[in-house]
Amino acid sequence: MSETTPMVGKSDSGIAGRMPKFIRRADPAVLTAFACIVVLLLVGSLYSRSFLSPEYLLQQLKVASFLGVIATGMMLVILLGQIDLSVPWSVAAGAMMACAAAAYGQAGVALAIPFGIFCGVLIGVVNGIGVAYLRIPSMIITLATNAVAQGLMVVYTGGFSPQDSATGAMRYLATGFTIPGVPNAVIIWALIGAAMVFVLTRSGFGRAVYGIGNRERAAYLSGVDTRRVVMIAFAVSGGLSAFGGVLLAGYASKAAQSMGDAYLLPSIAAVVLGGTSILGGRGSYLGTVAGVILITLLQSILSVMQMPEAGRQIIYGVVIVAMLLLYGRAPASR
Repeated sequence: MSETTPMVGKSDSGIAGRMPKFIRRADPAVLTAFACIVVLLLVGSLYSRSFLSPEYLLQQLKVASFLGVIATGMMLVILLGQIDLSVPWSVAAGAMMACAAAAYGQAGVALAIPFGIFCGVLIGVVNGIGVAYLRIPSMIITLATNAVAQGLMVVYTGGFSPQDSATGAMRYLATGFTIPGVPNAVIIWALIGAAMVFVLTRSGFGRAVYGIGNRERAAYLSGVDTRRVVMIAFAVSGGLSAFGGVLLAGYASKAAQSMGDAYLLPSIAAVVLGGTSILGGRGSYLGTVAGVILITLLQSILSVMQMPEAGRQIIYGVVIVAMLLLYGRAPASR
């Protein structure tokens, strides 16, 4: 045994040494997500010959960008070890208020997009104050604000579908092409993603987010204003959810009351599938990108297979539970 053990070690190190550097450093969860993407592409090609065509893949990337914007904010909150369940009506409120503002003349048209995002930020600030300052569990406060936002929007519309239409700027951002062949929605997601990568890896705020997610008390004792960081993170999550709603309204040319319902579980599943720990403190944005694309392709295949909405929700729930069990068994310093 003593003679063979060193030989095994040398063999393992030799294999690892021959692997590309980026693979050795990559998160296994991220690699798994990208491997699943390849598998889904192959499976999709069996159902439709056009599944691998550049036009279809670009369309899927465009659809993924809406989820990607929303999942970016969700990732920031999950890195803190929290959760944001107010996504459905943050999305709907952002879209409905942006469209509503457009009905008030040229000034309303100009302020439609900022106003829609502001409504989402306001919801996020309420969530952040509840979690950071009042110490209310994030699951409770975000669910409560989601219900309040729903009630306010129902009162505003009188229970009927919103009649206001999206502005030209909203439609251009969601469906237009500034760069030939590349949808604006994809460019927007790329810019938001690049900004998030910079914040998480190059700023004190990003280090504070990871620190709070790993051990909030230790971050507080080291001088981090944990309450301010948590409130800002929830405000960003609300704003990005609302911005996702604005883009969706531009894509559909109008808002709808239930337009955000389909994005809660997928946004959580995309973040967790990408390797971000549901316990907080660990995760990369590249993993979230992989998770978003994976969820979008999965949705596309389920649509081709004519899977009912109930079946899709079951699949998302199973995925989240499985990853919760996986991370729950991992060592945690919290």
